[in-house]
Amino acid sequence: MDVLTKEQRRRNMQAIKGKGTKIERSLRRALWARGLRYRCNNHAVYGKPDLLFTSLKIAVFCDSEFFHGKNWETEKYRIQSNRDFWWKKIESNISRDILVNQVLRNQGYLVIRFWGKEIISNLEDCVERIVQTVELRKYEKLHRDKAIVGV
Repeated sequence: MDVLTKEQRRRNMQAIKGKGTKIERSLRRALWARGLRYRCNNHAVYGKPDLLFTSLKIAVFCDSEFFHGKNWETEKYRIQSNRDFWWKKIESNISRDILVNQVLRNQGYLVIRFWGKEIISNLEDCVERIVQTVELRKYEKLHRDKAIVGV
């Protein structure tokens, strides 16, 4: 049984954003402060990554624990109301995330996914992981380009 009225639940659900979330904004601000430039929610790339380093082919996703099913096999039993809907919804999100990862990797992208609480509690670690990945990809690209040119 839901503790909220239908109208309260409706307002709560309408307030949930799909892009520009708090976790995404905090990660973007920290990366921008470190001098990294990126694209947000690029529709031209499969899965519309939250952050995209286009030339380096790095896709970053900021996933909320509930909607993307963190620890799903144990957490799914905590859902008490409208269980059939939520189980189907979250399991399809998990499947879609796996498919997005596969498609992007097949296209040469490196996919990085962070959980929301990971960004909130360890923002600097998340930023550092992205910075190191960007530096590595730049290094690889530089040496690949040199090999092609024959320098």
